[in-house]
Amino acid sequence: MDPNEPPAENYANPRTCLFHVLFKNVSGRILVGLRWWNEIDDLGESVWKFESLDQESLARMNKKDSWLFWWTLYLTAVAWTVLGIFSLIKLQADYLLVVGVCLTLSIANIIGFTKCRKDAKKQFQRFATQTIASQFSSTLQSAFSVV
Repeated sequence: MDPNEPPAENYANPRTCLFHVLFKNVSGRILVGLRWWNEIDDLGESVWKFESLDQESLARMNKKDSWLFWWTLYLTAVAWTVLGIFSLIKLQADYLLVVGVCLTLSIANIIGFTKCRKDAKKQFQRFATQTIASQFSSTLQSAFSVV
């Protein structure tokens, strides 16, 4: 072992990781700091809602937890696809229906968390732009103010 090598990072939330893998709970909030849901507004239109931790908290999220979360999300969809292919080959329509529903929910979860992650990045960029603009503005004001 190299003494200069950083120590191996362990899971910060092993129980949540286990339940995420086994049950696909709402573990995204704990493991990656993201949460999404979909609502129907008064006009009957679908509205996506996204929540994320602030960028400082997101930067401190455990890398192993995040890695497990995203890979499990994608591998679940792959597993349901494989099961769907087997159900189709064996002509088991009842299993194919269950697999179709589960695959649809897995894909919705992938889309939701991916959009949530992109929304968090946009919020950070917007915050950074506003901060830089306000700093620039205050610098200009102080430079041209009369003492």
